Amino acid sequence: DIVNIGIGGSDLGPAMACEALKPYATRKLRLFFVSNVDATHLAEVRRQVKAEQTLFIVASKTFTTQETLTNALSARQWLLGRLGGDAA
Repeated sequence: DIVNIGIGGSDLGPAMACEALKPYATRKLRLFFVSNVDATHLAEVRRQVKAEQTLFIVASKTFTTQETLTNALSARQWLLGRLGGDAA
Protein backbone atom coordinates (compact mmCIF):
# COMPACT_ATOMS: atom_id res chain seq x y z
CA ASP A 1 0.00 0.00 0.00
CA ILE A 2 1.14 3.53 -0.75
CA VAL A 3 -0.26 6.65 0.91
CA ASN A 4 0.49 10.03 -0.67
CA ILE A 5 0.11 13.00 1.68
CA GLY A 6 -0.11 16.34 -0.11
CA ILE A 7 -2.30 19.34 -0.93
CA GLY A 8 -3.13 20.91 -4.29
CA GLY A 9 -0.59 20.00 -6.96
CA SER A 10 1.20 17.71 -4.51
CA ASP A 11 -2.00 15.65 -4.46
CA LEU A 12 -3.44 16.14 -7.95
CA GLY A 13 -0.21 15.52 -9.88
CA PRO A 14 0.63 12.16 -8.27
CA ALA A 15 -3.03 11.07 -8.41
CA MET A 16 -3.21 11.91 -12.13
CA ALA A 17 0.06 10.12 -12.89
CA CYS A 18 -1.06 7.00 -11.02
CA GLU A 19 -4.40 6.97 -12.80
CA ALA A 20 -2.76 7.44 -16.20
CA LEU A 21 -0.25 4.63 -15.60
CA LYS A 22 -2.72 2.19 -14.04
CA PRO A 23 -3.21 0.17 -17.28
CA TYR A 24 0.54 -0.55 -17.34
CA ALA A 25 0.82 -1.75 -13.74
CA THR A 26 2.16 -5.26 -13.25
CA ARG A 27 1.30 -5.43 -9.55
CA LYS A 28 -1.83 -4.78 -7.62
CA LEU A 29 -0.80 -1.86 -5.41
CA ARG A 30 -3.38 0.03 -3.43
CA LEU A 31 -2.93 3.78 -3.64
CA PHE A 32 -4.41 6.30 -1.23
CA PHE A 33 -4.27 10.09 -1.46
CA VAL A 34 -4.70 12.16 1.70
CA SER A 35 -5.26 15.82 0.89
CA ASN A 36 -7.58 17.03 3.63
CA VAL A 37 -6.47 18.22 7.06
CA ASP A 38 -9.66 16.72 8.50
CA ALA A 39 -8.41 13.94 10.79
CA THR A 40 -11.12 11.56 9.59
CA HIS A 41 -9.60 11.38 6.09
CA LEU A 42 -6.27 10.03 7.34
CA ALA A 43 -8.00 7.88 9.97
CA GLU A 44 -10.11 6.26 7.25
CA VAL A 45 -6.99 5.37 5.27
CA ARG A 46 -5.18 4.06 8.37
CA ARG A 47 -8.06 1.64 9.01
CA GLN A 48 -7.50 0.11 5.57
CA VAL A 49 -3.72 -0.39 5.71
CA LYS A 50 -1.16 -2.26 7.80
CA ALA A 51 1.69 -0.15 9.14
CA GLU A 52 4.35 -2.75 8.31
CA GLN A 53 3.21 -2.96 4.68
CA THR A 54 2.61 0.72 3.92
CA LEU A 55 4.81 3.38 2.36
CA PHE A 56 3.90 6.97 3.21
CA ILE A 57 5.04 9.63 0.75
CA VAL A 58 4.90 13.25 1.88
CA ALA A 59 4.74 15.51 -1.18
CA SER A 60 5.21 19.26 -0.86
CA LYS A 61 6.91 22.02 -2.81
CA THR A 62 7.94 24.01 0.28
CA PHE A 63 7.25 21.68 3.22
CA THR A 64 5.65 24.63 4.99
CA THR A 65 2.02 23.83 4.11
CA GLN A 66 0.29 23.38 7.46
CA GLU A 67 -2.20 20.76 6.23
CA THR A 68 0.53 18.58 4.77
CA LEU A 69 2.73 18.87 7.86
CA THR A 70 -0.19 18.08 10.17
CA ASN A 71 -1.08 14.94 8.22
CA ALA A 72 2.59 13.90 7.96
CA LEU A 73 3.06 14.21 11.73
CA SER A 74 -0.14 12.26 12.37
CA ALA A 75 1.02 9.49 10.03
CA ARG A 76 4.43 9.43 11.74
CA GLN A 77 2.87 9.15 15.19
CA TRP A 78 0.66 6.30 13.98
CA LEU A 79 3.66 4.46 12.49
CA LEU A 80 5.73 4.95 15.65
CA GLY A 81 2.86 3.66 17.76
CA ARG A 82 2.41 0.57 15.57
CA LEU A 83 6.03 -0.25 14.70
CA GLY A 84 8.17 1.33 17.40
CA GLY A 85 11.00 3.79 16.89
CA ASP A 86 13.55 1.63 15.05
CA ALA A 87 11.10 0.07 12.59
CA ALA A 88 9.37 3.34 11.72
